[in-house]
Amino acid sequence: MMTAVLLALLLSQSGGVEAPPGPAPTGSTVTFAPPESPLPSLKYREPIWCGRLASSLQVPSGRYRVQCDAAARRCLAVPDKELEADGTESDRPLERATPCREDHEYLRQRVEEGYTFVPAIAEAPPGWYRDERGRVMQYNFDLHRRVWLGGAWSPLWRSGEERNLSRGRVDFGIITEFPDGEKMMRRITVLDTELVLGEQSSLDSTLLRYDTNVRQDKPPIRVTTFFGKPRRSDFTFDMGAWLEVLRLELLRRGGTENIFYTFATGHLTLDLWHSRDLVSYVRLRAGPSVEYDRTNGVFALVPGAVFEGSLTLDPNGFHHFTFGAEAEKLLLDPEVGGRAHHPERLRVRAGYELILLAINDQPLSLVVDGRGQWRTDLLDEPPGWEWSANMGLRFSLWAPARRSAPLTTSR
Repeated sequence: MMTAVLLALLLSQSGGVEAPPGPAPTGSTVTFAPPESPLPSLKYREPIWCGRLASSLQVPSGRYRVQCDAAARRCLAVPDKELEADGTESDRPLERATPCREDHEYLRQRVEEGYTFVPAIAEAPPGWYRDERGRVMQYNFDLHRRVWLGGAWSPLWRSGEERNLSRGRVDFGIITEFPDGEKMMRRITVLDTELVLGEQSSLDSTLLRYDTNVRQDKPPIRVTTFFGKPRRSDFTFDMGAWLEVLRLELLRRGGTENIFYTFATGHLTLDLWHSRDLVSYVRLRAGPSVEYDRTNGVFALVPGAVFEGSLTLDPNGFHHFTFGAEAEKLLLDPEVGGRAHHPERLRVRAGYELILLAINDQPLSLVVDGRGQWRTDLLDEPPGWEWSANMGLRFSLWAPARRSAPLTTSR
């Protein structure tokens, strides 16, 4: 319906529209070609001129954004304001449009030289789309650069106990990443926090996390085989770093509050696979951390190893999958009555996030994940697996387009 209205609008301008007084082009008739389907778009980051071209009932101001092709002797022309639902000019300027050159003389010369003016749609930045009314909307999102706030239902199952269904989870945090050339991706996470409310509540919050993904210039190991034609196989060791500072973990289990402070964790990472842009990865990481068990008043050295992955599954960033398996063992800790000496922890998780819609160009996602853990470090708690399933929504307050987002001319 909107396209039909716009086509009627632009057809009404073809065949000679009287130019308005003032600086508008004079001496020749502005000729509008019949609109094409789909309407072409102005090219982003290429020169655009603006000024008064031809007034009409639909575009009283007569102001247009124009991009011309001298070889084809034609210009793409777009009203300088958004259009209303009935196809008439509004008072709202075009959002996220590139600056244009105010040059009435340039437009006058194009008209006098007999250029054909073609109805078009204004340009849009990468990852954004503009409709026939000139309204712009984001359709490409980078979930590795955002501020998020989410909530979920979080039932719990523990070995030998009844299911606990009256739990809810709140999570929030800030994450950003930035490439260092083409060989390294740096990632920073601040205030990564999960709060579980209800029975068997918990809090897990990390002040700062920093990690890198690296692509080596040359493979450190090259193996050549001589069975028939010589063949060479390259083996890379794309190693990076993973650092975490000030983590607080609080768990209420069996009427006891267990509190752990992790002051610092340092891991080396080894990418088993990563995408070309280093955004998605599957990797191993391992290293020690220094932990203080406030409940029992003891320090411990905690070596750990993790197998994990973070995968963006589509070019527009709508589908995001994460997984991980982690093992830790406490060392150099004194014996504590009511729990094992040198306790161990095992954790597994898998999660999927799907963008459902955007509110003011900020994505709202469906989040589904499952987790399990087995640990012997909780006071007066027998070892056993506990499982949780989480389903809820997450709102990203800032999620720019991905760096690989394409320019969109029509959809």
